[in-house]
Amino acid sequence: MIRVLLVHDACLVRSVLAEWLRGEQGLDVDDTPWRGAAARVRSFGPDVCAADLDCADGQGVPPLGELCPPGTGGRLPALVVLAQANRPGLLKQAAEAGALGFVDKAGSPDRLVRAIRSVARRERFVDDSLGFGFLKAAQMPLTRRELSVLSLAAAGASIAEIAGSLHLSYGTVRNYMASITRKTGARNRVDAIRISRGEGWV
Repeated sequence: MIRVLLVHDACLVRSVLAEWLRGEQGLDVDDTPWRGAAARVRSFGPDVCAADLDCADGQGVPPLGELCPPGTGGRLPALVVLAQANRPGLLKQAAEAGALGFVDKAGSPDRLVRAIRSVARRERFVDDSLGFGFLKAAQMPLTRRELSVLSLAAAGASIAEIAGSLHLSYGTVRNYMASITRKTGARNRVDAIRISRGEGWV
């Protein structure tokens, strides 16, 4: 029996998908929105977490680290993500978080079942349709430091606040923002945030 925790913020979609998965032989399925994910991982002890990469707030990177929280004990759950090729930043961050399965949200539900069974055996599963997204992710133009600056800016921090948080000078942060704007082809800081959110970088 494979214990599966389905993490999805859309209640109707989550309920229907969880019920469908429960009809599959050999799967013991629980479900939760993102805000309850860490607690459910601890209490349910899943073998596999199947998580949607879109949070309820419609922006930002989901807290993938909460699916493998400290103190879980035993073997950490394998991670399958429901993704879209046009959000390459999220694909990249999921891969960096250790996801083994990548299922195209526009595909068949049967693909999710195949992914769950594969990652439960610690085997990688990637939908072919997500290949272009991974290719774009590999071409992401921003450095880690630039992403840190942009993430704080996207959260509403001022240049001075970003400088304080990252222990940088005011001028250095301004230079980073100029570089970010140039690399993303944006008109200004607000446009750079919009473009980066659309790509799933922040």
